[in-house]
Parts: sequence; structure tokens; C-alpha cells
Amino acid sequence: MVPTNYKYTKDHEWAKMDGKKVVMGVTDFAAKQLGDIVFVDMPQVGTKVEAGKTMGVIESVKTVSDLFSPVSGKIVARNDAIEGDPALVNQDPFGKGWLVEIELANPAEFDRLLSPKDYEDHVAHCGH
Repeated sequence: MVPTNYKYTKDHEWAKMDGKKVVMGVTDFAAKQLGDIVFVDMPQVGTKVEAGKTMGVIESVKTVSDLFSPVSGKIVARNDAIEGDPALVNQDPFGKGWLVEIELANPAEFDRLLSPKDYEDHVAHCGH
């Protein structure tokens, strides 16, 4: 499932523009590949993040993976419900399983993210 009103990274994060902010999380594909998610380490509010750079980790019963920021900016909100119930990422990755909200520093970075079609093509050819 790839919602059409989102943009994507090759690292399987989604991003949705909300005014001058970007809400982000991991895709349904990533959540399924990871398996049962047991812990998510997200940056604190006020943390500066850089597009394509590690900003946290997501841990499942199978593996630990880095979380990459889709855009540069400052964390202005985080989904604290994930700390108490990391399975929300598996259950509703594009809704209740969102991770952080980033105040966008450079709108051009959002424009450079993958379109839904490009992301679907990437998933089909990335060998995962």
C-alpha cells in the first residue's frame, strides 16, 4: 500500500507536507519487512535533523534499523504514543504510527523525494 498523497525515500520512510512542516514515518513495506516492532528511538523536540542522515533507530524482533530524516529541519513534535506502543508502527504506519514532525528548512528537499510511483518502482526493483 503506497498512499498517493505522500512522498518517499529510498530508505522506506514516508513524508507528508503539512504547511511548513513535514510529518514522517516508515512505510507499510518497511514495517512488514521489519516484523514486530518493539522499540523506536526518535529524536527529541528541538533536535536539528539533516536530509538523508540517521536520526534514530527502529528495533524489531528480527533486526535493528536506522531511521533517516527525509528532509532537513528541526523536530517540532514526536509521537510519544509510539514509546508506549511501538506496535502502532506495524498496525497503522501511515496514521497512528507516524513518528515525528519536522519544521522544514529547505522546501526543495521535499520536492526531491520519490513520488508514489517512483517508490513503488523502487520497492519492486530493490531486491527486498
